Amino acid sequence: MADVLTDIWDKILRQVQKHHSQCWRNWFEQIEPIGLENGQLRVGVPDKSWLLYLKHHCNNYLKEAAQRITGHLITLDYVHTEQDTLSESDFGQYESDESDLLYFNPDYTFKNFVVGPCNRLSHAACIAVSESPGRSYNPLFLHGSVGLGKTHLMQATCQALLKQSHQAQVLYMSCETFVNDFIRAVEEGNLYDFRYKYRYVDVLAIDDIQFLSDRDRSQEEFFHTFNSLYQSQKQIILSADCSPSEIPKLEDRLVSRFNQGLVTRIDKPSYEMRMAILHKKAAMRGIAPPEESISFIAKKINSNTRELEGALTKVHGLAMLEDGTITLELTRQALGEEPTPAHRMITITQIIDSVTDHFNIRLSDLQGRRRSRSIAFPRQICMYLARDLTSHSLEEIGGYFGGRDHTTVLHAYRNIDKLCDNDESIRALVDTLVTNLTQH
Repeated sequence: MADVLTDIWDKILRQVQKHHSQCWRNWFEQIEPIGLENGQLRVGVPDKSWLLYLKHHCNNYLKEAAQRITGHLITLDYVHTEQDTLSESDFGQYESDESDLLYFNPDYTFKNFVVGPCNRLSHAACIAVSESPGRSYNPLFLHGSVGLGKTHLMQATCQALLKQSHQAQVLYMSCETFVNDFIRAVEEGNLYDFRYKYRYVDVLAIDDIQFLSDRDRSQEEFFHTFNSLYQSQKQIILSADCSPSEIPKLEDRLVSRFNQGLVTRIDKPSYEMRMAILHKKAAMRGIAPPEESISFIAKKINSNTRELEGALTKVHGLAMLEDGTITLELTRQALGEEPTPAHRMITITQIIDSVTDHFNIRLSDLQGRRRSRSIAFPRQICMYLARDLTSHSLEEIGGYFGGRDHTTVLHAYRNIDKLCDNDESIRALVDTLVTNLTQH
């Protein structure tokens, strides 16, 4: 019977991996079936956060696969292997309705976070807070555009605190939930319970605090909540899509309090960081795309981590619908770009010719030691395109430009990449050069 149950569970996992690759994680292999009785499949999960991930992200997919494999109506019961079935309150969070709960994603840990120049300070600050809550940086305010890792760092900090002390009262939620809770408490005349819920915790972490904008009564309530926690040396962690002073219609006294701790910004990842992020995300899913596929995605998607993960999901999903093998051609197909021979045949000489024609300069200028902007900028454009459109190493590219070392090439690439993000005219220039090169 045990062998039959194991076989059924393995087939269920393969179904989910094939048809719902976006939720698949390599730790699924550590889940063990316990029993199948009266239409209920019980599975043992060795980690608490994994259990909630399965319950909230994968339950419908697993149930659908179980019913397809067995031919019967099946429900799933998740059991922590060290204790009885868990409730949300076992995770150091408040008891609330399912609609309110922001559970911790097991992917969002410090181990799974890729650190680079764009986020090093934010990461270090979160590590410090997890080791010394209420004392290192209080409040800690993270800001940056969508999909850059603010939520990841907040959840990693909270999970690290809970691992150090299972009794810690950690309250993690969106700002919208805070506002809705406050409105409901006012309508029901239940402000005492509301204030007890928010002011008697060890850690208050609120995502998207900019949602307080233009909500006068909610700002008033949060101001007093903030003061109560701060005076009690309880840790406050906040995130927003902009700095405190840039949040519109936010009271000055709140801006002042948010700024009294550490305010740190997370920027867009560089090409090398995007490569590292994709490798990390692939490892978490138990897949190993070829380096050329990883490089292609990293070059095509330069906005944020969320879109990188979405691209990887598309590639993985398409591969699972075929023979499971990820190739560069499949990656191009998944991301809507057909392979073109010209794209792989571009040479550094062609790049140099195109750039020198556009800027009306000589090859000797690019290879010389002049550092004036009229020469340095086209030289950096050349290095950027060579890194993006050819397979040459940094050292080889540097050799084409007067024997410059790899750090010079890397600096040039990062500089042009950043300029493309911030200046539409430069992005248009680069796109024009790329189009001319790939079409000819």
